[in-house]
Amino acid sequence: MSSTLERHAVTLGETLVGEGPAVVVGRLSLRVRRGQADAHEVLRECRAAEPTGGTALLVEPFSAADLPAIAELADAVVVGASWTRDIPLVRAAAGLGLPTVVERRASGSVEEWLGLVDYCAAEGDGRVILCEGGQVDLALMRAARAAAGRPALVDVSADAGLSAAAVAAGADGVVLDVLAGGGTAAHGALKGGYAGVVAREFGAGDGEAQPDPSTALRAAEEAVTLVGALLRPEAPATLPECREAIDRLDAALATLLERRAAVAGVVQRIKPVGGFAGRDMDRERALVARMALRAPTLGTERLASIMNAVIEAGLLLAEERAHQADDPDTL
Repeated sequence: MSSTLERHAVTLGETLVGEGPAVVVGRLSLRVRRGQADAHEVLRECRAAEPTGGTALLVEPFSAADLPAIAELADAVVVGASWTRDIPLVRAAAGLGLPTVVERRASGSVEEWLGLVDYCAAEGDGRVILCEGGQVDLALMRAARAAAGRPALVDVSADAGLSAAAVAAGADGVVLDVLAGGGTAAHGALKGGYAGVVAREFGAGDGEAQPDPSTALRAAEEAVTLVGALLRPEAPATLPECREAIDRLDAALATLLERRAAVAGVVQRIKPVGGFAGRDMDRERALVARMALRAPTLGTERLASIMNAVIEAGLLLAEERAHQADDPDTL
């Protein structure tokens, strides 16, 4: 048996969920139309706007009449939190032949959620993904994922700022709504993925204006990339997979280097003797020794070379900024 089956990883279109990198997927609910729109037309509009290799699309039906369109055009069918007790529709959705994404009913327990997951797995082909949404409980999601042995997603449509916390808590990806709030068209919904989402950026709820959908999407993708690179184990087996994994790690590394340079710049302004003359070699050696505990394969000698380059780059940047501050004409 393959490792994918053993871990219950599920493929949504071209996206593998539950193994490898965390992902961002789109969710479209046909329930906001309350049966007043043709499901085939709505989904074709979404697919027409989708770039090659775009984000996977999860679709929630309003009724059984929507299921043929979902079977033809969606990557997965969603058993929505608001109708988990509509057993005839749950049975029909689970038996559609697509992966089934099972949302937790509001205030539902782990036991109830996993019971519904098992029911959907039995009625379908076993490809089931958990999805936590609404008033998100990340601890409950983590417990359910561990107990089920299946992938879990977190719907962050209400707050894209939860994306980083969701991945850190063990989610295999995050979900953003497409046409949230009952939008009337899917045209232009995509911009490097489903940008027709409505979600709040970091710091939501503090009275600030909400960002445009593409900003929310970028916030989710950035969080998934950076946090996933640091916390999710990956075992790439092909050259393209290795390169993609390295790209994610380099993105996290660049972010950390940028932040380090900013803090080092503050240090240079505070130190009595700054610049290259103010380097503390004993402190640098101690820093490299501590880093070697986290990176024993690289070892102190290689790390010393790496950190010397990092420190010198930061010092040169600090000198350039000091020169610019002294000579405004150089700005």
